[in-house]
Amino acid sequence: MTDVAVSAPPAKASPFHELEVLWVHHWTDQLFSFRIRRPEDFRFRSGEFVMLGLPGDDGGKPILRAYSIASPSWDEALEFLSIKVADGPLTSRLQKIQPGDTVLMGKKPTGTLVLDALTGGDRLWLIGTGTGLAPWLSVARDPDTYSRFGQVIVCHTVRNVADLSYRDFFTSGIREDPLIGDEAKAQLTYYPTVTRERFETPGRITDRIRSGDLFADLGLPAGFSPNTDRVMLCGSMAMIKEAGELLESYGLKEGSNAEPGDYVLERAFVG
Repeated sequence: MTDVAVSAPPAKASPFHELEVLWVHHWTDQLFSFRIRRPEDFRFRSGEFVMLGLPGDDGGKPILRAYSIASPSWDEALEFLSIKVADGPLTSRLQKIQPGDTVLMGKKPTGTLVLDALTGGDRLWLIGTGTGLAPWLSVARDPDTYSRFGQVIVCHTVRNVADLSYRDFFTSGIREDPLIGDEAKAQLTYYPTVTRERFETPGRITDRIRSGDLFADLGLPAGFSPNTDRVMLCGSMAMIKEAGELLESYGLKEGSNAEPGDYVLERAFVG
């Protein structure tokens, strides 16, 4: 009888990247941003999302959630914007990360908040509430955005003025961007609104659309036109549903990666 050496089966490849945290910034006691090292082989389209999380306690199953990538597709790092939930299974721990820590990230980005899901138009509206600003940070820094649209309008609605994360970036910082700074100066408009404090543009963005205040403030014809306007929506389910109905009332049709249209939303977040 001959002894036969039996080799161990090859280790199963992990479905996640284990990535170093490079930078963390806490905007408020409810909002923070962080950047992680980008794998050399990771490719995505500006506006897509990816699964992100941490290992489970005591070696348990990882806790993962979908996060829009807040950095453009050309950036050497990956940035994310997150809420903090004191008893949240993930964010209660994620909000405590420090540079040098490790987070898990899925290997397959996906999503419909991408330019490919829209037909051509003159004006691109990026409408978000809360952390729904994240994909606009990516799309607004993509050179293709300014090649395809003559005007880009970032609308961000929050409860309190302090929640206007990236306000300084959109009012000045983006204009110094070495890649798209000149285009942003000429083509980008930032339009924040606040619902619970005094502000020059108060209220929900859907109310300002319905009243016509949004268009009057920007010196534009009232309403959206399927001939000129293309819209992306991200944020609370209530806003997305209401805004979608408004867009449909103006004759805009929802698009997707398979069939581009006049407006898009991220159904993975809406449910």
